[in-house]
Amino acid sequence: MAKPHIAFLGIGLMGAPMTRNLLDAGFPMTLWNRTESKCEPFRERASVAETPAGAVADADIVITMLENGEVVEDVLVRQGVMGALRTGAVVVDMSSVQPSVARRHAAMATEYGAGYLDAPVSGGTRGAEAGTLSIMAGGEAADLARVQPVLGTLGKVTHIGPVGAGQLAKLANQAIVGVTIGAVSEALLLAAQGGADPAAVREALMGGFAGSKILEQHGQRMIERDFAPGAPARIQLKDLRMILDEARAEGLTLPLAQQAHNSYLSLIANGHTDVDHSGLLLELEHVNGARLGGGRTSGGKV
Repeated sequence: MAKPHIAFLGIGLMGAPMTRNLLDAGFPMTLWNRTESKCEPFRERASVAETPAGAVADADIVITMLENGEVVEDVLVRQGVMGALRTGAVVVDMSSVQPSVARRHAAMATEYGAGYLDAPVSGGTRGAEAGTLSIMAGGEAADLARVQPVLGTLGKVTHIGPVGAGQLAKLANQAIVGVTIGAVSEALLLAAQGGADPAAVREALMGGFAGSKILEQHGQRMIERDFAPGAPARIQLKDLRMILDEARAEGLTLPLAQQAHNSYLSLIANGHTDVDHSGLLLELEHVNGARLGGGRTSGGKV
């Protein structure tokens, strides 16, 4: 049985390694990216389209991995992807967008005779490279079954519920991530300022109840001061804004998410837009005039 033809829209930090894994698995692909040069490493193994609508014309499955809801809206609607879909195609939006946006796009896809899944991911660039992403899917079970072999190449898929539920799960994930990065930053700085070795503290905590992926990976980043973006701080801030917007819509108050949002807002206001989200440590250092590993800071500079 022939493998489905995939159109992949968005060849960025996440999209590039995901595309590589799909090509390695033998899927025929057409790629599109706003900056076409990012498609160049794959040109010998995949077609490259000049427009997103052109990319999806012959696709059985359309995957989007774009920066935010505004970009997804622009690509799917204003640039004509919805109208160019083949009858029976399935759109899989793996970007992080508002649940309401996912529901509206699903309704549009239905009008054009296509299926739709919102399937945001967690795991960062490391997970994308290793094919171990956590994929949170919202939509019809039949549509998910059709794309399961594709998504299974990228990671582990969990069917969360109806359309929009995948995005709600991603918001839950990002609430935990944002708050926990702040907690790890505070814990390591507290220990280090008191005279403890932060690397040894991290190692000790990894074996206890405070152990987590955040402490393991981002705690190490903080110690090494490796803030090259896997997931940029501006994206974490965008996700925290969506969390607070969704909370307000549901009549909820989320004080920890609000504080994490405020900290990321200050981090970016101080010039750290494109550091990794583990770089929240820099804002904590700026506030305290102290540096993890010793010494005083000068305006929170790396």
